[in-house]
Amino acid sequence: MSPQNPRYRWFVVGVFFFFMLLHQTDKLMIGSLQVPISETFGINNQQWGLVNSGALIVATILYPIWGYLYDHYARAKLLSLASFLWGATTWLNAIMRTFGGFLVTRASTGIDDSSYPGLYTLIADYFGPNLRGKVYGLVQVAQPLGYLIGMILALMVAPMIGGWRSVFYITGGLGIVLAAFIFFGVKEMPRGKAEPEFENIPEMQTFKFSWAEARDIFKKRTMWFVFLQGFAGVFPWNVITFFFFAYLEKERGYDANSILFTMAPVILILAGGYFLGGWSGDILFKRSNKGRIIVSIIGVLLGAIFLYFAITTPVAARNQFFIFMCLTALFMPLSSANVIATVYDVTVPEVRSTAQATEYFVENAGAAFAPILTGIMADQYSLQTAILVICSLAWGLCVLFYLGALFTIDHDTHHLRAQMAERAKSM
Repeated sequence: MSPQNPRYRWFVVGVFFFFMLLHQTDKLMIGSLQVPISETFGINNQQWGLVNSGALIVATILYPIWGYLYDHYARAKLLSLASFLWGATTWLNAIMRTFGGFLVTRASTGIDDSSYPGLYTLIADYFGPNLRGKVYGLVQVAQPLGYLIGMILALMVAPMIGGWRSVFYITGGLGIVLAAFIFFGVKEMPRGKAEPEFENIPEMQTFKFSWAEARDIFKKRTMWFVFLQGFAGVFPWNVITFFFFAYLEKERGYDANSILFTMAPVILILAGGYFLGGWSGDILFKRSNKGRIIVSIIGVLLGAIFLYFAITTPVAARNQFFIFMCLTALFMPLSSANVIATVYDVTVPEVRSTAQATEYFVENAGAAFAPILTGIMADQYSLQTAILVICSLAWGLCVLFYLGALFTIDHDTHHLRAQMAERAKSM
């Protein structure tokens, strides 16, 4: 099937959905396995935080490299390589028998965690600006669903098949299978093909990476606010991902079944929040360039408020806690698809992977230390205090940075559209 076929682009979205679903299952499952892995190696919260920070640090270092490669070479083939690396490193992690070996191999799983910019930029060349938010939101539904599947594998399947190592073998094997599927099934699309200015141009000019255009990323004021909010915004996600299950078990007294039946609906609502954010961002973007930023502000503000209410709910009030967690889950992800789409609303096609990778690099440069910081604070005070303090401060900063972007997004968006129009005239 030709890449130009409208149905084929949805096939690509489906492939990337399952890539993200299975990859996130593999990546996030470890949060649900904190207790059995900690018991296997005899480690405390601080050491557990170090385990998770290691993978985040490796991913952070490699983001610029992945971004550079994606802007120079075929993104589909590089995504296939990333899928193979995911499978191989997960298998290595499963066979380690000492904490030192486990720590090193867990860090190596971060190699493929920085591979997403190629996925998002390839989708951007299949779908125009007015649809990207919805498509990104749809693909990102896979993230919390992967979290849910990982939770089920960790809490229900692992005890039945020999423990946490066995489920690592399963998810690692799926990564290698998916690598072959992407290599042979996903086709490349010319960079910039979906920009509206090139809609009626049959032969696309090949846009090649330019260091001048890469430097221009940092001249766009909107990107600076995107970088800043990313730096702060990933802290809460890492804290919740790696410590929330232990918080439920150790400080709220939940057993495995209680955790599953409480968090499964919350995660499903979280999945819906991704699509809701992208869909509503697209609607408001058609009315104003500020639309995606407005949706992001609403999501961060309400997510922070409802998380505060949930964490401060008395332990005995489980129904009240559940309701507030559902509301938190609905609003937390509203900004995610909109941030990605905003990056592509202000950057030229040939450096979008670099721009996205830079944004992720800045995010993880600070957030890579979120697990270890949370572990130290939890050992000193409590998990409740660590989650509440870190999440509240981080999301408060995000609101301020988004407010700054409201004053710059119009100029930067108009500038990109003028650049695309000028290129279209020269073809």
